[in-house]
Amino acid sequence: MKTYFDAVRLLTSPKTFKISLGLERMEKIMELLGNPQDKLNCIHVAGTNGKGSVCAIVSSILNETGIKVGVYSSPHIFKYTERIKINDKNISDSNFAQYVFEISELANKNNINLTEFEILTSVMFKYFADNEVEIVVLETGLGGRFDATNIIKKNLCSVITHIDYDHTERLGKTLDEIAFEKAGIIKQNCPCIVLEGREAFYDKAMEVGAELEIVSPLPLTPSPKGRGDILALKGVYQQENLSLALAVIERCFPQIEQDTIQKGLQNVKHPCRFEYIKDKNLIIDGAHNPNGISGLMESLDMYYPNTKRRFIFGCLRNKEYEKMVKILTLTPASSFEGRVEQEVYFYHFSHQNSATFEELKAVCPVGCKELTKDTQLDFNDGYLNIICGSFYMIAELCELFKISPDSL
Repeated sequence: MKTYFDAVRLLTSPKTFKISLGLERMEKIMELLGNPQDKLNCIHVAGTNGKGSVCAIVSSILNETGIKVGVYSSPHIFKYTERIKINDKNISDSNFAQYVFEISELANKNNINLTEFEILTSVMFKYFADNEVEIVVLETGLGGRFDATNIIKKNLCSVITHIDYDHTERLGKTLDEIAFEKAGIIKQNCPCIVLEGREAFYDKAMEVGAELEIVSPLPLTPSPKGRGDILALKGVYQQENLSLALAVIERCFPQIEQDTIQKGLQNVKHPCRFEYIKDKNLIIDGAHNPNGISGLMESLDMYYPNTKRRFIFGCLRNKEYEKMVKILTLTPASSFEGRVEQEVYFYHFSHQNSATFEELKAVCPVGCKELTKDTQLDFNDGYLNIICGSFYMIAELCELFKISPDSL
């Protein structure tokens, strides 16, 4: 009998563990599976940063109504099963393995060379359709136009979060080129909610007859709507995600009462996004591009001004790590004059594409240290500890520092 670990070995094998954008392979496998995606009502979310938070907020509110809600997100932190949830419950290990092997064997039989993400996306659509999920909150993996999730022909609405530089080798070197790729999720006669009035969004919306709604960030302090101050997720950047999520609810589910919305905001969970671990005086934030690191620094200035900081950072070498390191080390806190006292550690994690300590040290303008599995840190010495960077790294550090997944 195939197990979860067998499925992981398949997904991380050289044959599948790659990126190859395009919808042709998805069209073929979906047809063989009976096009389960056509049976689902999707809210489709793309963007550079904030996709996962928008999905988490929307799904948390819908969970409070009793609707059967499926969420597809990436990446995972500890287990692949985190990516596919129904009403906040992960797909089981046994179901995950069953669907992975069913789909990969069907693909192999028909000479369809699916990637890891295409297998996972196929699993998600089939699993949600088999379980008669009423609403799917669907996060793109990379870009939008040629992302595997974009196999859907229509949706309840499209959502595009903040656009910035990331995956430029695949999505384009300019913000206009990146926005064009994200705009690919805008569907015929389906509304689209965005933060930014970019030309690519207007052009695509006009082309397909979609109504474009532009929203403004909501304050996270007490507001006239009484929502921002009760959101369980912290971080200055959540004001943008909150505004998008509430716009989705108001447009697609106007019948949901305000008390239900507030419960959803209070109960939303999205691990490792400016998450505070009290016993270690530790913030974990999966900021892994320059825009994300800038948002992290702004949030630290807001929530923890005048606090000594110890950064533990690691990332993939194909990311703009020189920019990220400089933002971490050279951005002064906005709440006082001068610079905050800080320590900087770099961690070379086990991923084959992890930037080494030497690579990160070479671009660091201040003194830095290497974090290894033997490094002893005092988490109660007055420093606020901050783990940030690649999600691939976070699980390793949680194990190293004995942070239970159940505590996140």
